[in-house]
Amino acid sequence: MISRSSRAVFAGLALFAVAGTSMPALAQSSGEEARLRKLESEVRALQRKVFPGGDGRYFEPEITRAPAAGGTGNTASTTAVTDILVRLDALEAQIASLTSQTEENTNAILQLTNRIVSLETTPTAATAAASAPSSNLSAMTGGASDDGDDDKAQPAAAPSASRLAAVQEIAKPQTDDAADDEYSYGYRLWNAGFYPEAQQQLTKFANEYPNHWRSTYGRNLLGRAYLDDGKPSEAAPWFLRNYQANKQDARAPDSLLYLAESMIALKDTNRACIALAEFGDTYPALASGRLSNQYQANRSKVTCN
Repeated sequence: MISRSSRAVFAGLALFAVAGTSMPALAQSSGEEARLRKLESEVRALQRKVFPGGDGRYFEPEITRAPAAGGTGNTASTTAVTDILVRLDALEAQIASLTSQTEENTNAILQLTNRIVSLETTPTAATAAASAPSSNLSAMTGGASDDGDDDKAQPAAAPSASRLAAVQEIAKPQTDDAADDEYSYGYRLWNAGFYPEAQQQLTKFANEYPNHWRSTYGRNLLGRAYLDDGKPSEAAPWFLRNYQANKQDARAPDSLLYLAESMIALKDTNRACIALAEFGDTYPALASGRLSNQYQANRSKVTCN
């Protein structure tokens, strides 16, 4: 018969054996749990890299509402293996979503790259598209040059002696601002009605001092010198050039209205309407203020859709 002391020894050995066999399983379960948590953390980091906005459609928020009390029965019945399988399924779904989104992004980038390559291989079309204003004003001059070369293509007839004498009576200013002197002299010639001489003088000013504060006045007045001389086709390029140089310059709005007037003189109603519409959109205050009379006068000369 086994004594009570022997039974106690056997019971202790049995308990030690059971505990010894469960410890590796517990260690193994803890290791898998750590690996799983690491994998989930890496997936969440990848999601935030692909979707910086943290959209809830692609990953769950870090802080969630605490589960309602009273559900201890279901939690107790869920085994560790079932929980791991559920979490693995969720990871697989997230990885599949990331893969799909990556493929879509790659395709979009490829299409953009192809478009850029196409534009680079056709620089003429790309340049035209980039430089053309919304209202197609760049086509208004019909290919006329902006740099005044066309103005030199047809030399004026030699002036008479009386005209030369009259021109010589107009004094050229002599101040410490040579550029302003050139402009002012051109203005005096234009104001006196010597349009060809004013054209020559103002062309010189526009070419020699393109960055002077008077340049917007000079280009606009040069266009007027041609327009007043009955040459709207020569005037239009200078008005367009002055408007496109800087739409906020002092005489840019004036040039746009005179451009419309040049198109009216050339009986080009379509382009005149384009210029007038652009003026109304770009300078609404001037259309009802300083330039309202000229604006309304030009509009009354054409019928626009």
